[in-house]
Amino acid sequence: MIEQVILVNENDEQVGIMEKIEAHEKALLHRAFSVFVVNEHNEIMLQQRAFGKYHSPGLWTNTCCSHQREGESNIEAGKRRLMEEMGFVTELNELFHFIYIAPFDNGLTEHELDHVMIGSYNDLPNINPDEVASYKWMTAQHIKEDMLQQPQIYTEWFKIIFEKYYSHIS
Repeated sequence: MIEQVILVNENDEQVGIMEKIEAHEKALLHRAFSVFVVNEHNEIMLQQRAFGKYHSPGLWTNTCCSHQREGESNIEAGKRRLMEEMGFVTELNELFHFIYIAPFDNGLTEHELDHVMIGSYNDLPNINPDEVASYKWMTAQHIKEDMLQQPQIYTEWFKIIFEKYYSHIS
């Protein structure tokens, strides 16, 4: 199945559909989502992207993120992808959305209107090794400090999204 993204304007109104790679090659604004799962100790579940991913392999990022499918709500998309990547589903709530641009060293660019969601979970994930190499729990403060010390181990979009998330929860 060829993965497609929903092209949007700055008001999050759909303006078209495009194959995912083409949208990233052309740096066109499209709808996306990012999920942060937090446990009872107020730690965030981070995932390490699988080493076989076509961009940002092996880098640490938020619990999961992807693109909505046509006709799919933000929450439905977040739950679907959480199951596909991390092997569990939990209730999600949308916190905020914003637009960002993150170029990659392979010539692709994320230009997304990103819907940031939060959920809570306290058990072990059942990670999909095609998508995720590993996971860990970290407090927001520890992530913030670690990003300053080792920014190269985090995805470009997570650095941007985390700053927005951190200011939202602070």
